[in-house]
Amino acid sequence: MTAWLAIIAPAWIAGSILSLLSAPLGCLVLWRRMAFFSDALAHGTLLGVALAVWWQLPMGIGIALVSIIVVFGLVLIDDERLPADAVLAVVAVSLLCLGLLALTQLTNQQANVLGFLFGNLLELGWADLPLLAGSVLIGLGLLAYIWPAQIKLATHEALARIQGINPTRQRLFFMGVLAGFCAIALQAVGSLLISGLLVLPALTARLYSTSPKRMVIIALIVAQLGVTLGVWGSVWLDIQTGLSIVLILASLFFIALIISKLTTSKSILAKFWASRR
Repeated sequence: MTAWLAIIAPAWIAGSILSLLSAPLGCLVLWRRMAFFSDALAHGTLLGVALAVWWQLPMGIGIALVSIIVVFGLVLIDDERLPADAVLAVVAVSLLCLGLLALTQLTNQQANVLGFLFGNLLELGWADLPLLAGSVLIGLGLLAYIWPAQIKLATHEALARIQGINPTRQRLFFMGVLAGFCAIALQAVGSLLISGLLVLPALTARLYSTSPKRMVIIALIVAQLGVTLGVWGSVWLDIQTGLSIVLILASLFFIALIISKLTTSKSILAKFWASRR
């Protein structure tokens, strides 16, 4: 048991630390309607890793480079004739294919492809936790700095403009924080599942929230629960840690959705029968 804890404890602590950033950031992704963009950035991390390995650079530099290219590339190809979600879907799948191609053909990382796609928290040790905690702390600081402006833009962009908030600048700030999170979360859940770690806790919280603050708190609780059950479940079922975490989060979302719908239906039926009496 002690041997198992030595492996699982760092992974569980790392996932818990990561969820401190993923929960509020995921809520902001939903409010700003940027789920497709987060998916595109997440898939871009794979290409960033491949380029970093090929050029023998730190992975963070490769991921940052690809994220910058994606952000400015999206600005350049923006066209009113094309639906934004469709363009982002094309960019996401293109980055995924390019990343897989580069990783398998230009590097010697073929054996680690599954780890990059689905993550492996269990490979993290105690020595990795300070760097992860510092990165998350920086991310939370940047998020706190842009939070008031982001909330105003999500609520009423025209009014935010009148108050002197620059939407383009704030969008770039937000994209930067999102890109940083994707780089941090790559080992946890992998390129394919980063958007799930971001969006699922926030979606679940949205069902039972009446204010932004409450939504963030519920999302944080859901994220922590998903990480805890996911890490232990991956060991018990002998599956990829990222898969286990996202499957748990998806299960929690569907359970919450069903309960919400049943509660709403009972309330509607109760009001109907009360009106008939």
